[in-house]
Amino acid sequence: MIAGLLDRNPRFANWLYGFKPPEHGTIILVHRRVYILPARMGVLFGATLALLLIGSINYALALGFALTFFLAGMGLVGMVHTARNLARIGVSAGRAEAVFAGESMQFRLYLDGRARFDRPAILARHLGSGAQFVVDIPALGIAEVVLDAPAQRRGWMPIGRVLLETRFPLGMFRAWSYVEPDARCLVYPKPERTPLPPPSAESAVGALRSQAAGNDDFSGLRTYQLSDSPRHVAWKAVARSDGMFTKQFTGEAAAELWLDWRLLPAALGLEQRLSRLAGWVISAERGGAHYGLRLPGVEIAPGRGHVHAAACLEALALYQPS
Repeated sequence: MIAGLLDRNPRFANWLYGFKPPEHGTIILVHRRVYILPARMGVLFGATLALLLIGSINYALALGFALTFFLAGMGLVGMVHTARNLARIGVSAGRAEAVFAGESMQFRLYLDGRARFDRPAILARHLGSGAQFVVDIPALGIAEVVLDAPAQRRGWMPIGRVLLETRFPLGMFRAWSYVEPDARCLVYPKPERTPLPPPSAESAVGALRSQAAGNDDFSGLRTYQLSDSPRHVAWKAVARSDGMFTKQFTGEAAAELWLDWRLLPAALGLEQRLSRLAGWVISAERGGAHYGLRLPGVEIAPGRGHVHAAACLEALALYQPS
């Protein structure tokens, strides 16, 4: 009920948590951002102390009073250490690698203890997905937290709100705080596996003319095409047969391949078109093709390599129809 109220009133939630998202840079959990309440074990412990106190008063037991106040003092010391275990921690976000829609995003958080004492049993929970991670922060050290979240749609996906919690050392009190770092993950469209479109005849001619002679190894023969250079005709094979054949070489420059929005069927929706184009980009990159991407209002010149593939997939992930 309370969580639903906070979701419907983001301004009230920001006021209650003490920050306005997203938070840039290193986030310091000052004491006013750390909340603490008794856990279930703490409530039972308090009820036990109340029974001991009532019994000691009823029967005038000096040892009962001593035991009651000794246990109460230990509980108060545990409460102080629980809050101290979380306060003044520095939280910073790392880089999240791009993923495809339907996969799992991985957000990295770095917890800086900023103290000369250990901070055991710090739990980090991603409120959106429920993923959680428990770490121990060494004295004057940093611990890494990796939180998974489902990538449900393409585009930039922010990390959202993260809960940091501890019940150390006695488990009777629960101290927690919320952070929402300025971290996001790029989600590519879910790729669709379909055959690549054929290269245009003009680009094939240009590719064949631009190959470097002497740097390739012979790999086989194929049927002669009008666009083939006469230097690559296998004249010995032609003399032994009735057909025309062309030599093929490994390392031969690939024909330019345009992955064009206009080549897609008109019946496909926006997301289906982007998914098919993403599948084409992956297939072309794996096949070593020299490919470019054309979208309405966007054109990426032909190229190859991981950087080029990432640029094409990013254009697909961030594409918005005008």
